[in-house]
Amino acid sequence: MTEEQDKSSVTLGVFLLDCLKKEGIREIFGIPGDYNFTLLDALEQYEGIDFINGRNELNAGYAADGYARIKGMAALITTFGVGELSACNAIAGSYSESVPVIHIVGSPKSMLQQEHKLLHHTLHDGNYDAFRQVYEPITAYTAVVTPQNAAIEIPAAIRIAKERKKPVYLVVAIDQVTQPIVPRSFQPEDKQTNASSLEAATAHARRLLDNAKSAVILADHPVQRYGLGPQVQKLSEAMQIPTASMMLGKSSLDESHANYIGMYGGAFGSQEVSAVVEEADCVLAVGVVWSDSNTANFTAKLESSRMIRIQPDHVQIGEAAYRNIKAEDMLSALQAVGFQPKAGIPQVSFPYDTVTGGADEPLTSASYYPRFQRMLKQDDILVVDTGTLTYGLSQVRLPQGVDYIAQAGWESIGYATPAAFGASVAGGQRRVLLFTGEGALQLTVQEISSLLAGGYHPIIFVLNNSGYTIEKYLNVKTRNQKYNEIPQWSYTKLVEAFGGDAYTVQVRTNGELDDAIEEAARRNAESMSIIELITDPMDAPAYLHKMREYLKMQENQQS
Repeated sequence: MTEEQDKSSVTLGVFLLDCLKKEGIREIFGIPGDYNFTLLDALEQYEGIDFINGRNELNAGYAADGYARIKGMAALITTFGVGELSACNAIAGSYSESVPVIHIVGSPKSMLQQEHKLLHHTLHDGNYDAFRQVYEPITAYTAVVTPQNAAIEIPAAIRIAKERKKPVYLVVAIDQVTQPIVPRSFQPEDKQTNASSLEAATAHARRLLDNAKSAVILADHPVQRYGLGPQVQKLSEAMQIPTASMMLGKSSLDESHANYIGMYGGAFGSQEVSAVVEEADCVLAVGVVWSDSNTANFTAKLESSRMIRIQPDHVQIGEAAYRNIKAEDMLSALQAVGFQPKAGIPQVSFPYDTVTGGADEPLTSASYYPRFQRMLKQDDILVVDTGTLTYGLSQVRLPQGVDYIAQAGWESIGYATPAAFGASVAGGQRRVLLFTGEGALQLTVQEISSLLAGGYHPIIFVLNNSGYTIEKYLNVKTRNQKYNEIPQWSYTKLVEAFGGDAYTVQVRTNGELDDAIEEAARRNAESMSIIELITDPMDAPAYLHKMREYLKMQENQQS
């Protein structure tokens, strides 16, 4: 039987699941709804992929995002209208941060759509294309899938998600999931590097490097998404030049490597790292995203004339752009350039290498971040929520093989708890550490229930600083804002409320934190842990203090 003949007996639902399974997807996140029942029925009967039920669509989307950052791709199933719109924020975050998620939406029966019937979960205007149009700006591809086009549209969407590292959107009517697809051949376009463009870019890079005494590599999140880390590391070793990560790209490189000098954070980060990067004669920027959070409110001092910017599909050197060049090919070509710096790898200090603070002293950011760094192990998964923790943990030096998950660009508060659920599903036996503020946790706390129900054992740190401390730092115009206050919950009792069992403790001193970390590590194989840290409401890491002073200066200049 030929592949085409074999396809003719395959239903749309099974074909979709076959395509996802080929990409290594073994779990699909989502929420059941009456328009996706046939999708979920097909999934329940399918061998090799499990349905992971979240507590709501937003959280399921966040979980799929966390899963994709570990596995490379994820899938999400929601129902039409109310379900898919609830997931919009999560999918927009995946688009912003280049995370491939296949969002599958179950829609009403095709005949009812054609008759423009006014159904529940719709806008009651007979328009069944409105929500797909909502998704057009926040996905790389959208398609209405039918038995007639499924053999083309589904592989095309998955290919685009893989190539562009962006979410895609597929909607299928509930009555068409069980119908056999029409066989069609799909031939994906194999994009190759343009040889002459690569040759010209390499020659230009060589001229720049020939006149340079020093060089440095900056790595950002496309290095992770496209699996370029080993090649970037080889280039660093071949040239014997230092490497630094950007805020968005933390864990894109092996931070235990001798050539790694830390995170580059413009005027807010380590001044030692900033000096190395900004004084280098040549900066090899791999996948760098020039956003405000990535460049410390655009305080990064990098001249385009001395930069080689390597993106996944093109290279820019100074003002010259070279199209149709794969990043891996440019990195390989640069290894053969033969650049040798005039000095060795600079020696820099890492801010949390020394543990400070006596056992009886109250917790402060200066004392608990070094303790977080000390507890980390090879191959851990760290999931960090938006808030003061984002800036403090960005400075922690990670052991080899650690994956660091945070929304340093989209910055949706509440992302981390469901993302930790997704990472736990994807990570297998790897240890998951979740760092969240109490304000962020209150937005998506339901996924602690999912973690308990799934038998996962993350170590959860809840930083309780009595409100939205991050917002208090960012608002330099007013003080004591009531809108940054939140209700006080009994965070250590959440497990009981969700009907589970775990190790929970509230800590106020460095010694209590040390004991809690040791106990959580001991219990990790058998239970979840929740460690609540009680700190001063305005305690924050040095990075955030510098940011606040900069924002004050800007405000004064505008006044």
